[in-house]
Amino acid sequence: MITEIIYKYLSNEASEQEVEILFEWIDASEKNKKHFITLKKTWAISGLSEDLSNNSVPVISIQPKNKVLHYLKYAAVFLVLFGLGKLALDLSQKSKSSKEIILELADGHSEKITKDNQTQLVNDKGDLIAKKFPNKIVYFGKVEDQEVVYNTLKVPYGKKFKLVLSDGTVVSLNSGTTLKYPEQFGIHSKRSVYLTGEAFFEVAKDKEHPFIVNANEVDIEVLGTKFNVSAYPENPTVNGTLVEGSIQMYEVENNQNVVLLKPNQMATWQKNSKKITTKEVDPAFFSAWTKGELAFKDTPFSTIAKIIQRTYDVEIINENAVLAKQNFTGTIKISESSVENILELLKRDTPFNYSIKQNTITITNLP
Repeated sequence: MITEIIYKYLSNEASEQEVEILFEWIDASEKNKKHFITLKKTWAISGLSEDLSNNSVPVISIQPKNKVLHYLKYAAVFLVLFGLGKLALDLSQKSKSSKEIILELADGHSEKITKDNQTQLVNDKGDLIAKKFPNKIVYFGKVEDQEVVYNTLKVPYGKKFKLVLSDGTVVSLNSGTTLKYPEQFGIHSKRSVYLTGEAFFEVAKDKEHPFIVNANEVDIEVLGTKFNVSAYPENPTVNGTLVEGSIQMYEVENNQNVVLLKPNQMATWQKNSKKITTKEVDPAFFSAWTKGELAFKDTPFSTIAKIIQRTYDVEIINENAVLAKQNFTGTIKISESSVENILELLKRDTPFNYSIKQNTITITNLP
């Protein structure tokens, strides 16, 4: 009986009377409350993507109803934003309009990648090197090793971009990311790129030419695989999460400090201790951003704030100590949620005030 009501509540099919019955049952004991939160977590995670739908809980988008907002006090470990609609937010327009994706060529020239920018890149001999589109660049061909030159792509906050490298490797670049890569790979050397930020790699198989991602003070080496790397400079760690194939992460200055990953594992390099640790994970959480989603699993607000800053190109100043200690689990669909959407829902769990000035959001305590 109560389980049926819980699922009706989560799918927004419960009547007001059933909602009252449910929360009376939750208040009856700590055991009931924990059981409800566990079911709610599972329900939220099941809606992340098709990759997470192999369980008994149906994949359903949850849309809050006004009649149950009073009961969101029970969402302390749960946040899910689906179809909330876009609210006007002045800050999002002022800061993003002046920031463009920048391509720095090996000869020192720079150019902006805009929606109207669709050109071809050729070498001195007139050979086609790449085609440039508003949302991606596709490179072609290989060259003798002594001719290998590097370009650099810089993706600002609030934007994402995609590269198809000359070997066929596809690289999705997240907001606030810089990638240095060969304009064309050499025919004798390893395939090396240099990452600051976050990227998802789908590496073309080539046993004779290992693919190496240099991220901060560690290298990640593969032959052909799919994996995510997060190496933002403000974070004291570098994370490599494997979806399929195999990769090894090792310290640049000590390549004996190395781990070999299997699918569904994540390696974390700690800057302070220089240690590399591994753990089992669901890689869909770490690649959700490539599908237009932000996914959190028991994630502290301080980390969520950084992700929101990069994704929406805003600055968040949090002066609320209670909010800083809160953890959240769930997903945010980027195209259907503004920063204001997110803040308003967070307020229902942990009440706070906030103010917006240009692209800066300041979160404070209630009076």
